[in-house]
Amino acid sequence: MTKPPAPSPRPFHYPAPGSPLHCGKVSLATLARRYQTPLYVYSADQIAERLALFQHAFASRDHLVCYAVKANSALAILKLLAGRGAGFDIVSGGELQRVLTAAPDAAGRVVFSGVGKTAPEIDFALNAGILQFNVESEAELALLAARARKLQLPARFALRVNPDVFADTHPYISTGLREHKFGIDIRRARALYKSVARNRWLEAHGVSVHIGSQIRSAQPFGQAIERVAKLVGQLRREGIVLKAVDAGGGLGIDYHGGPFDAAAKVAEYAAAVEDGLAGFEGQLLIEPGRFLVAQAGALVARVLVVKRNGNKTFVITDAAMNDLIRPALYQAHHDIVPVSPRAGSAHAVDVVGPVCESGDFFARDRKLAPIKPGDLVALLDAGAYGLAQSSNYNTRLRPAEVLVEGSKARLIRRRETIADLLAPELDLDAN
Repeated sequence: MTKPPAPSPRPFHYPAPGSPLHCGKVSLATLARRYQTPLYVYSADQIAERLALFQHAFASRDHLVCYAVKANSALAILKLLAGRGAGFDIVSGGELQRVLTAAPDAAGRVVFSGVGKTAPEIDFALNAGILQFNVESEAELALLAARARKLQLPARFALRVNPDVFADTHPYISTGLREHKFGIDIRRARALYKSVARNRWLEAHGVSVHIGSQIRSAQPFGQAIERVAKLVGQLRREGIVLKAVDAGGGLGIDYHGGPFDAAAKVAEYAAAVEDGLAGFEGQLLIEPGRFLVAQAGALVARVLVVKRNGNKTFVITDAAMNDLIRPALYQAHHDIVPVSPRAGSAHAVDVVGPVCESGDFFARDRKLAPIKPGDLVALLDAGAYGLAQSSNYNTRLRPAEVLVEGSKARLIRRRETIADLLAPELDLDAN
């Protein structure tokens, strides 16, 4: 077996004392001057390295790494991953269109998840020839059968089963318990597979499971896969042979800086999944998203004002909750560092944006080195669920995005304009 890829330095670093923060070999100060702020910056090198970790860990079996597009759907990132053999996990027709735009030949490596697929989305995916539909309810399975029959295109499906496994994560991103909206009770799945076994328009291709996101321990993954493998064995004994097990995604990262051994985390995860599979010889699908892109990205912002209100000091930046909503939505932590550090003692500040909401904050009572108006700061680990969850609240323009590979940086999404925002709206003078 070949060795796993050698870990590279963290993509955002100070290459020498007194130098500004870099992504790879490119200065963030230079990028901010060229493309203005707020600005998302991503490391192509780290994204490729993280993908290779999973591919190496499962090299001894038939597998496909299906990147979870919802984490970051930038076309350039999808193209980068497709070129290295990745498949894709999508949750909407729009995400399928993004995949087909970035990598037209990747349709056969797409799995379609999500609890509310519409008939037009199903038709689009059937015509595209995707790998499988991860079906989340009996009603969806009936709709899939009806659309496949109408289009005369057999549909490969996997039931997304709910294994009732607890994962220690934020309640908004936990999905593996019976009280959640996702999936089908694993106790019901066997009967459902049997009920459609004779339907000529449905092919029982696999079984799927996903228990949540930002899960730091490998144990819940192993427990979930063990329950899935038991179901696969029961079905095989009854004549229903599934070709694929989709283990989902959800492997977490460390948002609090410091050493993070990504290779060790992937190896631990792979061992848990392999133990749970219990001799299954078909194809393994996995759906990492955050783990591939989060630590590869940063949001660069400029300080507008440093303001004192009573005992509080507020650092107001030109980025806001519409650009990165995770702190407001999940109370999520992102390390915040100066692009060009100043000397002096750190003191507690609130880092906030200019949006008219008290919830518009990136950090509260965070100890930071001295910061002055005009300085640049970088919000780290922002490559996942940053721009993907952004909005135009307060009629704010969404940031540009830059992808850095080695010593080269290229703009992959221009900054929005007011014309972009107003274009879909109706002419007020029209009759």
